[in-house]
Amino acid sequence: MASTVPQIEAPQIVACTVSRDVQNFDLLIEDMEDALGECWGDLSFAEALSFLEQPEAQTLELIALAVDAADEENLSLIGQVIGQAKAQNLKVILIAEDMSPVSLHSLLRQGADEFVPYPLPEGELAAAIERVRAAPDPAPQPVAPTSQLSSGTQKDGALIVVHGLAGGTGATTMAVNLAWELATADKKKPAKVCLLDLDLQFGSVATYLDLPPREAVYDMLSETETMDEESFGQALLTYEDRLHVLTSPPEILPLDLISSDDVKRILDVARNQFDYVIVDMPSTLVQWTETVLTNAHVYFALLELDMRSAQNALRFKRALQSEELPLETLRFVLNRAPKFTDLTSKSRVKRLAESLGISLDVQLPDGGKQVTHANDHGTPLAVSAAKIPLRREFAKLAASIHELKDDGIKAA
Repeated sequence: MASTVPQIEAPQIVACTVSRDVQNFDLLIEDMEDALGECWGDLSFAEALSFLEQPEAQTLELIALAVDAADEENLSLIGQVIGQAKAQNLKVILIAEDMSPVSLHSLLRQGADEFVPYPLPEGELAAAIERVRAAPDPAPQPVAPTSQLSSGTQKDGALIVVHGLAGGTGATTMAVNLAWELATADKKKPAKVCLLDLDLQFGSVATYLDLPPREAVYDMLSETETMDEESFGQALLTYEDRLHVLTSPPEILPLDLISSDDVKRILDVARNQFDYVIVDMPSTLVQWTETVLTNAHVYFALLELDMRSAQNALRFKRALQSEELPLETLRFVLNRAPKFTDLTSKSRVKRLAESLGISLDVQLPDGGKQVTHANDHGTPLAVSAAKIPLRREFAKLAASIHELKDDGIKAA
């Protein structure tokens, strides 16, 4: 009779250390053995990215990510490991030695569940493992609703453009809040408003409204030749069921990714579907700036009471004149304008307008910390700081645009 040899089952792997070289963390090896016995393995960063996609990784509960100062030049790769682990619903314990606070903050922001310093305090790794095992899985994040548009609609909406002539002049803040005021001004018959963030590199509309950037935006921008109402609507998100938003793409893209023809198609579809289309422009002049300018009913150019804004406003005006572009729709806006009682600054405003040969049609007061708070929390000023003077100015501007629309917008 043939004898049979009993099979010894290998222990099920429930955790892995992930590091450049685990031998650099000898105390971690000892603590992993104390906490998990033989139920753990070891991977390099590159091996982890490959292994976590394999069926064998389904038994894993967590990874212990060990890094030191030498790994700071590979933060991108380490971030990918964290992202892959979180995609597989694994807990991540970050074990770090001599890492800068900025690097630690970056890795924690990317999804690490626990942080333990190295050398490991007595019993701390085992306690961290127990904590992450006991922690409930996070609730799924709600998906922001997309827009459902009707084919064949011909609204011939008003196109309102906001363009900052220097960094930090508040163009996105104005675009977001003006769009929201237009969408909520008439309670009985609310207007349909679409906000387009065409700053393909550093657009902040999504941040200011707490909306997730979506890959569908890039897909739509890349294929405007075949774009229809349905594909355009799928790229839009809605804020509070009132404001339809095209966010900037999730990745930085070259501004010449889209051509003048692409922009014209997007504007045409948007204007057919909405009563108002608000465009937040990049501060850089690009090939398709002319397309937006020539189609705009009102083109707001924001500046501040400083030399850089004055110089840029003069350059902007001269550039348009040299190309013989229309200036009739151009409206200069002074943000953070001086208070009524600040007579010295008031005289500076007058001299600025005279020296540039422009009219400062709109003057917005400084919103102060309330603006930063609202933008950081993803809410319009009407929601978080409804009584500040800046919000009231946005509401007044929206009301004047509503009044002008019936007669055709010529000024604001």
